[in-house]
Amino acid sequence: MAKKENPYFEDLKESIELYSSVPAFNEMKHRTLADKGINGPTAAHIIEEVHTPLNYAYITFTTGTTAWQNLVGITPNEKEYRKNVGMNTLKMAGAKEGDKTLFCYPPLLNAITKDALEELGISWEFLTKSSRDSFLVDVYYKEPNIIFGESTFLKCALQDAIKLGVDKDLPNVDIVNCIGTPLDLDAVGIIRDVLGAKVNDIYGTQEFGWITANGKPAREDISFVASNAGKDYNETVVGGLPTGDSFPIVSSGHVLDKEGKVITYMRRRTQPDYEIYVRETTVNAKETIERACRSILRIKSKVAKVPDDVILDADKTVLELKPALIQKGYNNEEPILIEGPEKTKLFDLLVEAQLDYQTLNIKDPCWTKGR
Repeated sequence: MAKKENPYFEDLKESIELYSSVPAFNEMKHRTLADKGINGPTAAHIIEEVHTPLNYAYITFTTGTTAWQNLVGITPNEKEYRKNVGMNTLKMAGAKEGDKTLFCYPPLLNAITKDALEELGISWEFLTKSSRDSFLVDVYYKEPNIIFGESTFLKCALQDAIKLGVDKDLPNVDIVNCIGTPLDLDAVGIIRDVLGAKVNDIYGTQEFGWITANGKPAREDISFVASNAGKDYNETVVGGLPTGDSFPIVSSGHVLDKEGKVITYMRRRTQPDYEIYVRETTVNAKETIERACRSILRIKSKVAKVPDDVILDADKTVLELKPALIQKGYNNEEPILIEGPEKTKLFDLLVEAQLDYQTLNIKDPCWTKGR
């Protein structure tokens, strides 16, 4: 029996097709690996289509060198600052317009965004395959003048070249940036001998972007606080958020630059993590700062707490860090305060993203809450 057509639904169907601002699946924007500039191979990843929340600029993930790989969210608000930090770090490393770079691991680019390379006029490509053999072939044929890679991987690949007797046939490289894991000191001499390159040690994380170059800060929002990781160790705090990484800070300097005081190749993980308390905030509603701490900070694997006596509508952000446990190595008497606006830059950008999202009109109507 044929269905009797109801004019209301005919009109509604036409209205949806003509006027609805909600996209159909084939109308949705696709953000690909190529759009992010990281369309290169890896040895252990699967390319999967996902619905990315509209308040994310993009997603990335931690490298998993010492733990399970975790997803990391990047907000549009922090993307510009991340790019600027990346540009500054590239300049500190000696990169310049016209350089041709080879990234051994595509997700490394997520830490700075491709915009940093584009604005400096630097081209980039990736290994043909994620292997040491492919590295040697690509260096030989592609002839990059800058390489980004994990130091032990580079060391082992160049040792292979020496064993095979082809090390003298590899072209010279201007700069090798060791990145992704703590610098393997044995790699430095091999890289210099085989490739004739200047070697840099760049430290950063997917959550925060690049942080130091050869032991020197590459950004303004870095603080160092007490750590229980050992004598002379301090934990690095970026934008008011503890990184969980502790390093010695010494006057004798970094092995690659005596002016660099943060010895990033002697990293120790800080345990347990600091607890973060918001003491003062520039937002005027407690609910807003609570929302930010309850949700958006967790895309950086961080949790912040908002006490009842938080000061609202302040002229700057003030965060207090407290040891999660009373342990030897911490000063448990004096409060550790991180004050903005300079030192809480990243935290403030995340809170700004929360404010923007609250005023955003484009939301998925299927998730409308309330009555």
